[in-house]
Amino acid sequence: MTISVDDYTGQGLVSGELFEQLTRRIVKEQGMSAEFAARIVDQALAFLAACARSEEPLSPSSTVDIGWHAFILYTKEYADFCDGIAGHFLHHDPPPLGVTSNDSSPQKNVDRSIRAMRDAGFAVDLALWDVSAKCSQCQQGCTHSGGNTGCHHHPVRTDTITA
Repeated sequence: MTISVDDYTGQGLVSGELFEQLTRRIVKEQGMSAEFAARIVDQALAFLAACARSEEPLSPSSTVDIGWHAFILYTKEYADFCDGIAGHFLHHDPPPLGVTSNDSSPQKNVDRSIRAMRDAGFAVDLALWDVSAKCSQCQQGCTHSGGNTGCHHHPVRTDTITA
């Protein structure tokens, strides 16, 4: 079977059982539909794989970051995934709140991530990568958008830490 860019998804990077576990966690904690949660998990996995291949720091959208946060909670599985995909741990290393990474706008950071995902051969669900959308982390009616007050527009630190 030939794999096209449209067929190469993040979902294929983990077992079906782990993918479903991550999806169910997001459904329960975020109150999202299973279909939307699955899209988030898929994009988070593809994003992390792109981070493993990129020499530039990459940033998820706040929506995709939900999937990353869910995955990190499964520390053993997340560490094993990182070792397998990157050969080292992919750190979640946000800057202080209100500070954008590498002096770029949140959308430029996300655009770099989208390019890296496409370059790595992953399908990109563009609807999940809009930084101007309402903050997905705030459930109390928060109305701030990406801009310089964005919640989760930060790079992934991919350096290997040695003791």
